[in-house]
Amino acid sequence: MPAGGDVKIEGLSRFLFTAPSWRRSLAIILILGVVIDGASLRTGRGIHFFGTFGYILPAVFSFFVTKPMVEWFGKQVTWNRSALLAMACVVFGVITSLSPILLIIRGIFPLLFAISLGLIFAIRLLVLVAIADYRILRMLLPAASQSIAGLAAGTAFFGMQFMLFALLLHGLFGAGIVLFIWLVERPLKRNFHISALNFINAFIAHNTDGSKQLETFFHDIGEAVYVPQASIFFSRQDGEPALLTVPNLHPGPMGEIGGANLPRILHGALGNHTFVAHGCATHDFNLVSAGEVDKIIAAVRASSEDTVYSDRAGISTRCTYGSVQVLAQRFGDTLLMVATRSPAMTEDLDYPIGLAIMADGRRHFTHVAFVDAHNCMVDVTSPVMPASLVAYEYMRACELAAEGCRAQEQHAFSVGVSHVRVPFSREEGFGDLGIQVLVVRADRQDTAYILVDGNNMASGVRERIREQIIGIVDECEVMTTDTHVVNTITGKNPVGYRVSADAMLPYFVDAVQQAVEDCRPARAAGATAWCEGIVVFGSHSVSQLASTVNAMLVYIAPLGLAIILFAFLLSFVAYLVLV
Repeated sequence: MPAGGDVKIEGLSRFLFTAPSWRRSLAIILILGVVIDGASLRTGRGIHFFGTFGYILPAVFSFFVTKPMVEWFGKQVTWNRSALLAMACVVFGVITSLSPILLIIRGIFPLLFAISLGLIFAIRLLVLVAIADYRILRMLLPAASQSIAGLAAGTAFFGMQFMLFALLLHGLFGAGIVLFIWLVERPLKRNFHISALNFINAFIAHNTDGSKQLETFFHDIGEAVYVPQASIFFSRQDGEPALLTVPNLHPGPMGEIGGANLPRILHGALGNHTFVAHGCATHDFNLVSAGEVDKIIAAVRASSEDTVYSDRAGISTRCTYGSVQVLAQRFGDTLLMVATRSPAMTEDLDYPIGLAIMADGRRHFTHVAFVDAHNCMVDVTSPVMPASLVAYEYMRACELAAEGCRAQEQHAFSVGVSHVRVPFSREEGFGDLGIQVLVVRADRQDTAYILVDGNNMASGVRERIREQIIGIVDECEVMTTDTHVVNTITGKNPVGYRVSADAMLPYFVDAVQQAVEDCRPARAAGATAWCEGIVVFGSHSVSQLASTVNAMLVYIAPLGLAIILFAFLLSFVAYLVLV
């Protein structure tokens, strides 16, 4: 399915770029100015050394003062960005003031240069309120630094009348940009009561210095939800306990914002051998802040207090319905089900689907832990929604699995665990937890539950892993946590996308072998915790936000062009009136 309107927050990152070195930008400024000076001297026409005084010196001045002025207001802008902005404005200024109209109308250069200064002011104001501080009044001085320096040069060459006209154009172009900003911000303010520019400021700050200001916006649009979280506690003879827990909350939206590192936080709080699998939740169920995870931790801990352990378990069985496979295993009165559609795409399941599966399973079992393996990605797609064919296949496959496990004979069982760190980074698709393996041995059958801290898995990688692992164990499934710490620049960064399967396989084999060797007699207890009042993005908030942004993007370009052209037209009218 195509992604459609379900634009994820990290999609904004396509507007991010790395500014070149400030030295390179200054070099381009110097070259442009020297070329203009050389051309005027060689032809003997024009104003000598205007390239230096009209373009180079104003740009260099603005480069040096922009960063301190922005920081004086408590915001940040890098030297590289300051130089790039100055250089870009020189380019726009040269294009505007040295346009071919000079060959048609003699003596019009002062008018064109004055217009270029107004345009430079408008560009700088728009850029600075977007990347540094959305409050326009605070950015007026930094924005005007280059054009005011150019105005001083123009006044020295053309006289006081030029200064008055250029100041008038500053006000004209500045008013146009303020109108443009007001029109752009209006849809988000009306629908979500948030500032679009402030949101962009926070997004850029997160990607440049790790700021968590974005969480303020998510709080503003968030709502509280009450969701179940199934867990299976394992007590192991002469070994550390283990825990498999399945939050029905989404580990997003990106980086360290919200609940994007939910698996790592839960793992750190609940124990070294905690497996945080992916339940049924879309981006609507992203936590608005990492602080919300404390409520989940408290609920899971509380659910462990009245658990009843069983030393019996069934063997794992695999059921298939349509495109969905389910690996299911019974532990006393608790059922674990892990579902996948691989080699078909596996994507987030909407919460009601998981709730229906768990409710149906409780006809036969006290506790039902349903895991979306999230292990086959071709492209960024829309989630699986209720009443779709795929949702029906998930529910029917789980129904068959639950009925099959209900009649199973149970046996004494053993559990082994392992945790292998990998030498791969977040940028390469691996989260902080690396690879975890839980091996269950029941009636001489070994089943490996392999959990990778990552956001989905490249198509075919799951099959490659299974080929290597089957033989070490009798049955296995590969899952990902869906952590979004691996997503800051793009929403597509699955395990196996940037690192080849061949490079990863030795770590998976090692992890499974360690878990098999670690097997020891165990008991299991299921528990279902109700996580109450967890503040998430809210039902359909992401799609509503995406729809609003998409609507804005449709008219931003023509609106901006119309305002600029109108400002140019008024500039010529003002020139004719004054002259």
